Amino acid sequence: MVKIWKDNDVSLDIIKNQTIGIIGYGIQGKAQANNMKDSGLNVIIGLNENGNSWKVAKKHGHVVMSIEKACEQSDIIHILIPDMVQADVYNNKIINNIQNGNALSFSHGAAIHCKWINPPKNADIIMIAPKGPGSKVRETYLNGFGTPSIIAVEQDYTNTAWDRALAISKAIGSTKVGVIRTSFQEEVETDWFGEQADLCGGTASMIINAFETLVEEGYQPEIVYFEVLHELKLIVDMIQRYGIVGMYKRVSETARFGGLTRGPLIMNQANKQQMKLVLKMIKDGTFNDEWVSQYKKYGHDSFDEHLSKIENHQVELVGKKIRKMIWG
Repeated sequence: MVKIWKDNDVSLDIIKNQTIGIIGYGIQGKAQANNMKDSGLNVIIGLNENGNSWKVAKKHGHVVMSIEKACEQSDIIHILIPDMVQADVYNNKIINNIQNGNALSFSHGAAIHCKWINPPKNADIIMIAPKGPGSKVRETYLNGFGTPSIIAVEQDYTNTAWDRALAISKAIGSTKVGVIRTSFQEEVETDWFGEQADLCGGTASMIINAFETLVEEGYQPEIVYFEVLHELKLIVDMIQRYGIVGMYKRVSETARFGGLTRGPLIMNQANKQQMKLVLKMIKDGTFNDEWVSQYKKYGHDSFDEHLSKIENHQVELVGKKIRKMIWG
């Protein structure tokens, strides 16, 4: 049975006198730090000195210091830097500044689940993962609501790890909507699968294949762009708001019949078997090993070869014209 907490189930008391060190001030770091600060918590920001983020965090009224000093002064070390640099930063700047009974906190479980980081035994290991981008985490908080989160505890050294994770989720606004219990393993495997098979990889590949199918049959690329890409957001928005059945009830009868009868011809059991292969490669470590190896070799250039193929594809070239026409 799924475990869900709401606002009245959770108290900030467990962490109201503790110091939360936010490591990183990117999209998530900025949103979560400001939400926690506005919720009355003692927040400090740990960054590489004199970078752009340092100036931004200062401008937002935060106490900013080096990563080492922030960790040394924190009860909870909330690591919100990109996945692929977490291990280096942890080994060089964090590990020697963890005190007995501290909490190491994350918003994605990969570094722990994949053992990029080997945490100490005398600390809580927790995760608070908002199910939305940082901009939405901040926006919904300012509107008096919140973005749902999933939370997990990998190690409960102090016997207060769950209370700490819940309190942080309340401070960033998530309990206003609901917080769901998960595990580090479940979060990583489902998150990566969703990105690869559906949200990013699957959707982008589907758009390109649909675009090519129509253009190869002689239809105008600009018309095709609207049909297979531009209008996709309208459908996804309806699915998010009303569910799949709710979406079907809000499109034309022709779209409803065509989608219900032809959709399964496109996304069929063969596709599902490929999805299972993608999941297997996540679970058995194949994807992790490939990604780590690629990043060590190429760093931020790891994506260039793949992105260049899409950038030069007709769907992107046409899309630039259409987007300029619509949004200027």
